[in-house]
Amino acid sequence: MRYECNVCGYIYDPELGDPENGIPAGTAFEDLPEDWVCPECGVGKGEFAELAE
Repeated sequence: MRYECNVCGYIYDPELGDPENGIPAGTAFEDLPEDWVCPECGVGKGEFAELAE
């Protein structure tokens, strides 16, 4: 399941992770640290919504 930032449209894909910010590929959205923020605009996890796929 991928997640989209409601503010800027960034897509978090667990298959890719966020390696530039220390999140390895395969990390589920639910397993991201609570202080993780969108790498594009800096908002928190609460501003993301599941993408219907």
